[in-house]
Amino acid sequence: MKKRKGVEPPPPEEPGQGDLFGTSLLQPLRPAPPAAKASGEKAPPALPGVPPRAELPPPSVPPVSVPRPERTVLTVGELTRQIKQTVESRFPRVLVRGEVSSFRGANARGHWYFTLKDADASIDAKVWASMAGRIRFALRDGMEVLAEGSVDLYEPQGRYSLIVSRLEPVGEGALALAFEQLKQRLAAEGLIGDRRVRAPRPVPFLPRRIGVVTSRTGAALQDFLRVLHSRNPRLGVLLADARVQGEGAAEDVARAIERLGRTDVDVIVVTRGGGSVEDLWTFNEERVARAIFASPVPVVSAIGHEIDFTIADFVADLRAATPSAAAERLSPVLADLELTLATQSGRLRRAMERRVLELREYQGQLAARLTDPRRAVNQQRLHLSEQVEAMMRVLRPQAREHRERLRALQERLQRARPQTRLGEQRSHLLKLAMRLSEAARAGVSRRRGALADGRLGLERVSPTARVAAERARLAAARSRLLELQRGALASSQTHFGRLGGRLDALSPLKVMSRGYAVTFRQKDGVVVRSTADVAVGDVLGIKLSAHGAKTLGGCEEIEATVTGLKGPVDC
Repeated sequence: MKKRKGVEPPPPEEPGQGDLFGTSLLQPLRPAPPAAKASGEKAPPALPGVPPRAELPPPSVPPVSVPRPERTVLTVGELTRQIKQTVESRFPRVLVRGEVSSFRGANARGHWYFTLKDADASIDAKVWASMAGRIRFALRDGMEVLAEGSVDLYEPQGRYSLIVSRLEPVGEGALALAFEQLKQRLAAEGLIGDRRVRAPRPVPFLPRRIGVVTSRTGAALQDFLRVLHSRNPRLGVLLADARVQGEGAAEDVARAIERLGRTDVDVIVVTRGGGSVEDLWTFNEERVARAIFASPVPVVSAIGHEIDFTIADFVADLRAATPSAAAERLSPVLADLELTLATQSGRLRRAMERRVLELREYQGQLAARLTDPRRAVNQQRLHLSEQVEAMMRVLRPQAREHRERLRALQERLQRARPQTRLGEQRSHLLKLAMRLSEAARAGVSRRRGALADGRLGLERVSPTARVAAERARLAAARSRLLELQRGALASSQTHFGRLGGRLDALSPLKVMSRGYAVTFRQKDGVVVRSTADVAVGDVLGIKLSAHGAKTLGGCEEIEATVTGLKGPVDC
């Protein structure tokens, strides 16, 4: 049967599933009413787009009752698993376009959870940590993205979600967005741009040793070395081999820059040949940019062709359009340097000769103006001796006067010297110290005598003897009490033994141990003492003492039914 245009056929049913409540087989048949056929009336017109309903032939046999089929009952887990198999097999790979919502960044395990929504609906989306690490742009709420992945249904909660395996923004490429985001972040931190924390360092004019970070098998290294050595073959080159493309290339380049920074190179060249944006993406990684900025020596970026720009170009101290241009910038032509050196050497020699002649002429002029210094020294020496004599004539009387005054002061000091007064005071202090020590000894003797008298009186009224007597009396009373306790305990134990023996002799268990038994009715537990206490058919319990039973409950028991009764006879 052909499909009608604009009408989707109903989906096929799952094999073995059927209707959930077993009603798919109970649809009532709707045959045309027989009155219309008999009277010749026309059937109602068919609706447009709907095929005419087939009329059933008149029944030729009596209707047979169809048995009601059994209902198929599913558990929640079975229904969820069938839906999961249907959904996951139906949508193994889908492309979904929507707006990012409820994104809170990576969780503790590095996974991303967010919602994709549009004006009509929303769906949960998950990006595993292994995939999130390969997404090169920053995801944020409100961004419209194109997600590629598969539909997954989580059985314990019955919720379906989109497992994303590829993600890119709508309207711009993922690499371009990642490039701009990283460029803005580095500019905000001051690594590039006008607000750069550290100005670009000057590249040395003639470096002694050049460090090169590139692949040793790449054409960029050959071009760089060819141009460098054709211009100046004396320059030394230290190569740090690193992958410049593919997974893990950014870490290799960053480690190579760090290794060269610990050597004696004067400048580092980071280079590679041209290629697509994906090929050059290693030099757009944040790891490489930070390694270039942290390098202790200037870094030259020579990546791709002249039209290619990478993040490394903005962070480096100098950008060269190509590897060959970097080699030309770092290697002045050796012949030009030698020619310039020879020219400068000749000019320097001629300038030195002219300067020497000028200095010689100036020296001659100064020598003509200079007098004999020995004559001036003799004159100054004579003047100095005259001044010394005049000074001595003035100082001798003053020194004599000061000497006489000092002698007079010494005599006065001897007459009033402090040592004499100190001796007098010392002798007075000795007398006072002797008097003080005698008074102290007398006071100590008096206090010692009073203390001895007090000790004797205290010993006379001391309770020690009384305490000892009371302690002896208490020990004697305690010994008598212990003897009385032991006697009372022995007599009690003897009396208790006699009572125990008498009680054991009167115990029914003792009697039962000699072959007697206790009989009681099972229905009420009354002990049977005569035939009048029982009737035929009663169930009796017979307790026997065996194995040293201590209580009636521990005795052996026999159940018996009364079958007959006899009158009293001699027992």
